[in-house]
Amino acid sequence: MQSYSDEQLMQLIQEKQSFALRILYDRYVRLVYSFAMKSAGDTQYAQDIVQLVFTRLWTTEHGYDPAKGKFVSWLLTITRNIAIDQLRKQRNQQATIAYEEQTLAAARLSSAGSDDLDHEITRRLLKEEIEQAYRFLSSSQIQLIRRLYWEGYTLNEIAVQNGEPLGTVKSRLHQALKTLRKHLNTIERSELP
Repeated sequence: MQSYSDEQLMQLIQEKQSFALRILYDRYVRLVYSFAMKSAGDTQYAQDIVQLVFTRLWTTEHGYDPAKGKFVSWLLTITRNIAIDQLRKQRNQQATIAYEEQTLAAARLSSAGSDDLDHEITRRLLKEEIEQAYRFLSSSQIQLIRRLYWEGYTLNEIAVQNGEPLGTVKSRLHQALKTLRKHLNTIERSELP
């Protein structure tokens, strides 16, 4: 059997040679798994990370570049990034569930008193106004706001994920917030008696 270097295997993976992925998997699955276990200490989580890492190797358009460092370092960087993304998603899901539980609790409280009811109605109206103002944004602006404010990504992370310069992402955010502010003010003025 021919012995392939990591670089050769990655080139074969770019050419969609599945045997190369199997060889890399056998070679590095323990390392990726142990790294993922250290991240969260959960076997199911670690198994999910392993699957995501090797799926990324198979689907990535930009393979390993030996000029930028050792393959193992590159692989562990991918593992680390995926582990962080998964932990963030898990944290955001838990935050969403907690928010929904708080909203239900607030709704129960609001039925107990009229001041609480007024507060709940005001909050819901504000939410509706924001959603109405979304129609003035492009889909990329809406996605940026959701990822930044609701999913917890930083501007740098969003720029890297989109393959865009940081300045472009900042400019898009600035324009989106400016548009939201303008249309929220318009909605408020139109509702004044």
